[in-house]
Amino acid sequence: MSAPSASNTFRAIDVIRKKRDGLELLPAEIQYLVRGYSQGEIPDYQMSAWLMASVLRGLSRVETAVLTDAMLHSGEVLDLSDLPAKKVDKHSTGGVGDKTSLILAPVAAVGGLAVPMISGRGLGHTGGTLDKLESIPGFNVNLSVARFRKVLEECGCAMIGQTAEIAPADRKLYALRDVTGTVESPALICASIMSKKLAEGIDALVLDVKTGSGAFMKQVDDAAHLAELMVETGERMGKKMVALITDMDQPLGQAVGNSLEVEECIQILRGEGPEDLRELCLELSAWMFYLGGVSASIPQGREKAEQIIRSGQALEKFREMTAMQGGDVGVIDNPKRLPQARFRTDVLSPAAGYVATIQCEQVGTASVVLGGGRERKEDSVDPAVGIVLHKKIGDKVVGGEPLCTIHYNFEARLASAKQLLEASYQIADAPPAKRPMVHRVIQGEKN
Repeated sequence: MSAPSASNTFRAIDVIRKKRDGLELLPAEIQYLVRGYSQGEIPDYQMSAWLMASVLRGLSRVETAVLTDAMLHSGEVLDLSDLPAKKVDKHSTGGVGDKTSLILAPVAAVGGLAVPMISGRGLGHTGGTLDKLESIPGFNVNLSVARFRKVLEECGCAMIGQTAEIAPADRKLYALRDVTGTVESPALICASIMSKKLAEGIDALVLDVKTGSGAFMKQVDDAAHLAELMVETGERMGKKMVALITDMDQPLGQAVGNSLEVEECIQILRGEGPEDLRELCLELSAWMFYLGGVSASIPQGREKAEQIIRSGQALEKFREMTAMQGGDVGVIDNPKRLPQARFRTDVLSPAAGYVATIQCEQVGTASVVLGGGRERKEDSVDPAVGIVLHKKIGDKVVGGEPLCTIHYNFEARLASAKQLLEASYQIADAPPAKRPMVHRVIQGEKN
């Protein structure tokens, strides 16, 4: 007699109850859930219940590793060993105005690395790389694996979403977590990120783990815990790993919203743009070069990244990648070809003084309210809307001066977004202490 199948051995309701009661799941139970959900045998409502139980009760390190492996092997794992360059990627845990991927991929490719970047869409109040790329008319993030390899071979970098072949379990779970209040779990974040990153066939990974009011991990210690979990998981799979704990107490750069952020990325690639965004991109690039073996030290890697941007080669690489993925390269010379909002209005400072704090999550939520993100799984994203910040933490302001400008298309969405933004700024008599951009660096033992 043949052995019983997993679907006959377990029931979803029993696995949900077991996690609800705080018990550790067997590897086979986790594998059953992932396989059953991927194949449509377990419905959204049961997987949602298990996700919520996992958020509330937590997952052990063993459960996290098993979940990551099950999600990784729910689809194809790329073999890029025939490409001579080291395969290095970067991933962020998500923030407001966090657009570094669009800058790092071309910089790293010019510097001699291959960057097979599989990214996601916005989660909760945070923006998504795919949503930003799709604001470029014609840009195709849904390449087949064969086309993805072709772009990577010829261009050195390619940026896509999860295909039907790559980590299909994560693709389904990612969308479900976004709309069921189950995003903020270190174990689920780790499994989501690492399953699709390890499926890329990379040699090394640089993690940008955000902390602060606009991050999922509000406290530095929580961010460090997540970073350690991901570094440990990656090293267990034989990858070189590093995690930078970076600040998300205010939006990164000045632009929040898809088209607006693409325009800001083009500014950085031209050697212009906001200083905080430029500095973080240089730091992350330096680590990519170091782990990829094309620089002997972090300072040397940083210098290499600066030279690549200064030379204009990174901008041309972005142009090349955009063309190969079907995008309108005209936006690079004329960003006004990107979708533009019909209306603008300013949020004014209520008093003179200094910007003491910005409730970063509220800024991200305001962008979602305007249509720049998803409140429900089925929502479409308006690429034109968003916010441009004129004042950030520590800046001096006078009463009535614009703190930020709202770019919007529908009057009905404006009032809620404006209220969120007005409440997010706190003005004080003296400037606050300056927070570092990078709080900690957590290196893997293989570096």
